[in-house]
Amino acid sequence: MMKLRAILSDDEPLARDVLRVLLQSEPDVEIVAECSNGLETVAAILEKKPDVLFLDIQMPDLDGFGVIQTVGVARMPVTVFVTAFDQYALRAFEAHALDYLLKPFDPQRFRHTLDRVRTQVSQASAEINKKLESLIKSSGNRSAFIDRLVIKESGRIYFVKTSEIDWIEASGSYVTLHCGKQKHLLHQTLTAIENQLDVNLFARIHRSAIVNIERIKELKPHFNGEYFVLLTSGARLKLSRSYRDQAKRIFGDL
Repeated sequence: MMKLRAILSDDEPLARDVLRVLLQSEPDVEIVAECSNGLETVAAILEKKPDVLFLDIQMPDLDGFGVIQTVGVARMPVTVFVTAFDQYALRAFEAHALDYLLKPFDPQRFRHTLDRVRTQVSQASAEINKKLESLIKSSGNRSAFIDRLVIKESGRIYFVKTSEIDWIEASGSYVTLHCGKQKHLLHQTLTAIENQLDVNLFARIHRSAIVNIERIKELKPHFNGEYFVLLTSGARLKLSRSYRDQAKRIFGDL
């Protein structure tokens, strides 16, 4: 029998204890990690690749919505939100047809939710991803853009703030983040990461380059209507004609 791999994420030890007891009575569920804050949760998701995540909304360092934004909707497992009674949160979850559990946990509600999880895990994830994206976009004034990226290098998992990035270079199915004298390799396409970045802070200037607008020092004309973008780090990047329309919103008419 194939087991559901579960992560419990809650800063309250008692809540984790109760969830653990409920899940341990289910023979097809294996708890692969327990986390007490958002940053631990992000690392556990990337390392363990669970089937289901029981995610508390209010947590230190990074809340539940922040976890989803940092990991990226496409990499999220089936998610069951865990919350104390919050009428606004409940309306949001119900409106987007997402599962949630109220504290204190009701065993009958828990079993019903777990049955739904089993069904969702066996189905395609595209519809679930759409629901999470919709929830994030409607969550108060929260930005739809990420402010940090998760990097996995040499057995380590750490975070890079997007504000620290000078520019991003495409490398096939990877991108290289240029941050001052440091470089970080990330397993994402340039288009995928472009869709997650704040359009007021970053601009695509070439099919293989995205630049942090605040790092631009100078724009130098080149032949054939192209330009070179000079950064404060000393980097020299080409602004291709294909992306001049995007560049106009930053530089004005060129």
